[in-house]
Amino acid sequence: LKMSWFWFYLPLHLLMAACLCHSIKAPTTSSQQSFKTDLFNFYHSLMLADGKETTVHLLKDIPKRYYFVLEEGRALAPFTITVTPCDVPIEWSILVHKASASFLGKAARGDHDTEEVSKSQKAPSMVSTIFNYKGNSVETYMGMSSHSALYMLEFLSTERDTHITVYLTTDTTSGQLYPELPVDPRIDVIGIGHTTVTLTWKHSPSVLQHRENIQYCLLINEKHNYKSLCAAETAIRSSGMKLPPTLALSLSPYLLEPQQVMILSNSELSIINKASSGEVRQICMGTKNTYTVLNLSPSTQYYFDVFIVNLLTNASAAYTGTFARTLEEPEPKVTELKDGKVIQVVLDGKKQKFYSLQYQARHKKIQFTFQLCRGQVRVHITKNGKTVALENISGLRYFLLKGKLLDTYLVQLRSTEESNSSVKVQVSPHFHKPLFPLLPESLKIKSFSKLRTCNSVTIAWLGTQEESKYCVYKKRIEEDQVWMELRSADRCSGPESRHKSEKVLCKYFYDINLQRAVTTETIKGLDAGTLYLFDVYLFGPSGIPLRYHSKVVKTRKKC
Repeated sequence: LKMSWFWFYLPLHLLMAACLCHSIKAPTTSSQQSFKTDLFNFYHSLMLADGKETTVHLLKDIPKRYYFVLEEGRALAPFTITVTPCDVPIEWSILVHKASASFLGKAARGDHDTEEVSKSQKAPSMVSTIFNYKGNSVETYMGMSSHSALYMLEFLSTERDTHITVYLTTDTTSGQLYPELPVDPRIDVIGIGHTTVTLTWKHSPSVLQHRENIQYCLLINEKHNYKSLCAAETAIRSSGMKLPPTLALSLSPYLLEPQQVMILSNSELSIINKASSGEVRQICMGTKNTYTVLNLSPSTQYYFDVFIVNLLTNASAAYTGTFARTLEEPEPKVTELKDGKVIQVVLDGKKQKFYSLQYQARHKKIQFTFQLCRGQVRVHITKNGKTVALENISGLRYFLLKGKLLDTYLVQLRSTEESNSSVKVQVSPHFHKPLFPLLPESLKIKSFSKLRTCNSVTIAWLGTQEESKYCVYKKRIEEDQVWMELRSADRCSGPESRHKSEKVLCKYFYDINLQRAVTTETIKGLDAGTLYLFDVYLFGPSGIPLRYHSKVVKTRKKC
């Protein structure tokens, strides 16, 4: 305790000496005057500014002290001190030194002599601790003081180097720097889904008074709640990312780091930080006090903090944080596969969910067949829990697998695009009787530019060594329909989905020599300068068609 008073009195007397040196009109040399000026300026820098938020950096186990004296001419003055820890818990206290009014009064006027100073220094004084706190919460002290009292604030961090903010004000009439919290500052969880959580909170009185300068910002993470915006920013920075100064609308795209993604929609600002410890989201939504957080992971606990931010000063206040656990994702429905039966599966690209198929082998050798109908699909096949195949498929794909009787195969399908995808699946032990026709080396249709006329187009495609039926269809399209027609084409649909007027012809052909297994066809009766979409369907022994890749050709305008 004696050491505490020593550390109070030492700077106190030096501070008083500095004030006296600055004000006493005694003849001095230039070096003496310089020393007194430097001494005064040093201790003046430790004076806490009134009405301004001050950032204080603390080194571990090294206390830091700041002082303030209320202005003269006020017998009793209210004051408020707010301290915001930005990381680890700290210890801080307020000490007051009450001395005789004559000392500070005369020192300020500078009309005393050395004898008067020595007398006043012997005047009775008292030092007492009026407040102390330890923790990482935002804490505010409100008090009344006489102008004859000198205050000292002492801060200490025992865990690690850190920083805090300190706000002192003696003006309690013109409003606070920080936005005002409601009487009940809790955040209520009013809805929980598999990937969503809906929150609501009471409006801040500051929103009602200064709506255009105030907004709410929400922070979501998977670790814990934060008691201040300052603490949240420090935690995010410590994960290796640089965070813009505030979560307010002053955030701009050029301030973002590569690990950050900014999303602007419906007047909301959302920053997503990709950290190794998980995702930290910050969403500023204006003055709305109800919000649904989307795209969360199922069966995961999230922590939610709401901060009310003054856009003019960047000062903020924190609501009492809450947490919620999203619902468990229901077990995916598993469809049983039967020998030889073909099923078509449609996959939702937006939800990115797996579609599961299960098959219990009745033979040692089996063959899975996949025909991609639309989009892009990833196939994952496991046998008794072990992966036997994993790849993105295109066109027609066969997997011949060997195992034991009653082995259990699980097939998981997922769209790799945001749009919907679809695929046909078959499993069969009779792999010597393929479901689909024998495939040519390429499913591309070729057109001959030199053979184009105003009313005809010549196309060619590859065949196989197996006699098969080929049917050609055409469709007139517009320039702006080309991309959509090619994109949305269902490669599993057969001629039954086409209009009868689109059919051109059907023909059979094959060649034992694959080098000569090529056929051409000239389609006549077309309109000049017109785009046409051509399709060729190949029918095998099973009667299931296989569609070649569509070809768009434009007839000549002038001939």
